[in-house]
Amino acid sequence: MDFAYSPKVQQLRQRVSDFMAAHIFPNEEALYVSVGAKGDRWQPLPLLEEIKQKAKAEGLWNLFLPESKDGAGLTNSEYAPLAELMGRSPFAPEVFNCSAPDTGNMEVFVRYGTPEMKEQYLKPLLAGEIRSAFAMTEPRVASSDATNIETQITRDGDEYVINGHKWWISGAPDPRCRVLIVMGKSDPENPDRYRQQSMIIVPFPHPGVTMKRALPVFTMDDAPHGHAELIFENVRVPASNMLLGEGRGFEIAQGRLGPGRIHHCMRSIGVAERALERMCRRLSSRVAFGKTVAEQSVWHERVAESRIMIDQARLLCLHAAHLMDTVGNKQAKAEIAMIKVVAPNVACKIIDWAMQAFGGGGVADTWLSTTYAHQRTLRFADGPDEVHRDQLARMEYKRYQNTDPARTGGWGSVMIADGKSAPGLPI
Repeated sequence: MDFAYSPKVQQLRQRVSDFMAAHIFPNEEALYVSVGAKGDRWQPLPLLEEIKQKAKAEGLWNLFLPESKDGAGLTNSEYAPLAELMGRSPFAPEVFNCSAPDTGNMEVFVRYGTPEMKEQYLKPLLAGEIRSAFAMTEPRVASSDATNIETQITRDGDEYVINGHKWWISGAPDPRCRVLIVMGKSDPENPDRYRQQSMIIVPFPHPGVTMKRALPVFTMDDAPHGHAELIFENVRVPASNMLLGEGRGFEIAQGRLGPGRIHHCMRSIGVAERALERMCRRLSSRVAFGKTVAEQSVWHERVAESRIMIDQARLLCLHAAHLMDTVGNKQAKAEIAMIKVVAPNVACKIIDWAMQAFGGGGVADTWLSTTYAHQRTLRFADGPDEVHRDQLARMEYKRYQNTDPARTGGWGSVMIADGKSAPGLPI
């Protein structure tokens, strides 16, 4: 594997970096302040919209999308260093039209949407004219096991009727949200639990869909993006809104969630890098007990450990991206699961140390506190750590079922009473 950036990626990386230095970082404080400045926290930020148009004009748009003429044609490996740069600011992904959940939904429409769906929803999403949401998680069941999902999708003539209760539907409170991709059960009696689920398109707003509330994240509302709790009561949509066909919800989910998970991880590495940089600059500028805080030995340990963790995470992320590009998402599922566990945990740890370096100011610092909340949330978004670890453990046990332990040293040896060893015995 060669992880060196190609000339094309190096050029894009420089362009993204230059754009962020010119337009995003200098405006971050103003963007934070402008949320709710005129009373309605859920309205799009005018300043952010201006910056988005500049990015679009410069061709720094839809960089995530490899399979469409409207994207940059980058592989996952090529997109990774760009997403890492975007991860340094919570506003950057949207500026480049590379923010979740729109990226995952656009990929669904590209891969599985009908021509009509692409015209009605994909086209305006690619143009940044509308936003979207993905309705999967439910409050009444453990949605980490998606086979538990209870929302019903029932055929009635030329329509489907949807009834259910969803929450943590990111992006739904945004007034620009115009379409939901909803996962539910269309065949609950199917003996194959992975063929019970389907995905269906619901325009938004739509009769029968009620937004109960925007859920708080560490007491913050996360406006103007937000995470909604939605009620579906006898929601009727045309049968043509079914994606790919009944019973293929898990198939679509695998195509959607693999890239979505690794995109989050790419951005998390950028978060960790910025947290480490801010921590080092703070430690070098503060004096305590007669010397800079940076000279205190405990901070040597933490800074060194941060660098080790970030570089390990980046290499694991690039490895997963490489496998996705070369053998496909399904074959890369172990590596995707690994980086999904590693990256948010690394970011959380380094942000926590950065907060400690800032002292009381650390919990008041807008970027540190909001970014920590997002990274902590990411530890269960798109599957909790425990589920990914469980999947990895089962794959690891399976790996050794068909190997000969005599060839690999899989069994050790144990000393018996006469001082001789008994080879081939488990210890």
